[in-house]
Amino acid sequence: MKIYKTKLQKVYKIKLDSFEDHRGYYIETYNEKLYSKFKVKFLQDDISVSKKKVLRGIHGDFKTWKLITCLHGEFHLVVVNNLKNSKDYKKWESFRLTEKNKLQILIPPGFGNGHQVLTKKAIFHYKQSTLYNRKSQFTINYDSDNFDWPIKKPILSKRDA
Repeated sequence: MKIYKTKLQKVYKIKLDSFEDHRGYYIETYNEKLYSKFKVKFLQDDISVSKKKVLRGIHGDFKTWKLITCLHGEFHLVVVNNLKNSKDYKKWESFRLTEKNKLQILIPPGFGNGHQVLTKKAIFHYKQSTLYNRKSQFTINYDSDNFDWPIKKPILSKRDA
């Protein structure tokens, strides 16, 4: 795997290694030894399956690290710094994750993330360093700060609208 810094402090883009042959491909999405350099212990895995135009988020909290992977399809991911005492407060970056580009994004506590599905269906996988607790989460309006969502008029939940 290769690790790249992004323009957001403590947010990393990770390019996974894969083995491909005539049968398909094999990818290791997590190995505690390889990821130990981040000093993060993951406690929970979640999967979200969504159809095209669905926009989920932008959510986060101040305790949880997240490791995000696209298992199927393609989605547009936005990551936002929500740390009020940071010089990068409200700065954001977007990433395109697909099953083919084999990228992961590691997101630290205090950052929110949201994603919009670009294909007929996408499977969004994330590891979390804490157990899910909706009461501790913040929400950032998906339509604020000129985020560059590729599909206008997204499908939203009540929480995200």
